[in-house]
Amino acid sequence: MCEFESGPGMALPGGVGISKLTVYDVGGTPHVHLACSEGYYVLAGDGAVQTLSTKGYAETPLQAGAVVSFGPGTIHRLVNRGGLRILALMSNSGLPEAGDAVMTLPPEFLADRETYLKATALTDEARTQSAMARRDLAVQGFAVLRERYESEGPSALDEFYAAAVRLVQPQLADWRKRWEQGARRLADETGAALDALEAGTAPHLESAELHQLPAPTESGLHGMCGRLDVYDTRA
Repeated sequence: MCEFESGPGMALPGGVGISKLTVYDVGGTPHVHLACSEGYYVLAGDGAVQTLSTKGYAETPLQAGAVVSFGPGTIHRLVNRGGLRILALMSNSGLPEAGDAVMTLPPEFLADRETYLKATALTDEARTQSAMARRDLAVQGFAVLRERYESEGPSALDEFYAAAVRLVQPQLADWRKRWEQGARRLADETGAALDALEAGTAPHLESAELHQLPAPTESGLHGMCGRLDVYDTRA
């Protein structure tokens, strides 16, 4: 959940979104995506990604060249052991940064949307401090979830998942629009191209051209896991 305004973009293959991420010292904010998958290509540095799902807890090392990915429901947190920089790949034109994320705050901060948004907001006067404060709060909640999982198993995540669903429901119309205009539209275009090829035609080839994103739409933004250089990949 990254707070930014974005202008016209360019759809990348499959409706993927990309951001360059410089992970915060020590590490990022544990959170979950409810509809989107995400992947990391490690550009430099050393660290790990901690994950918690119904399959259990794991810590996966990250060094330059490593590639990892995870689907909706995987609670994840980046750990920075030195200079960790990542190219983040996100489904649905970067929807994980544009709303599909709920941080693992303690339960009292997940009771309703107003309380959650107040606890996770970044103030204009002290964005770095407020980003670190919400990270530390989410780390507390993550630790509790891990402890509960050890004693209760997968059911330990049920309350957090249910709270996360309630929190994002007001955003779902916007999420669906982004999906329809991005990944779904591109998949439909592929289907139309295959139909044309089966018929022995290829009208889509006549509109072929190169597109370029010359620079990030926004740079140095305070994201959940670190400072972000964000590209708008919506057509």
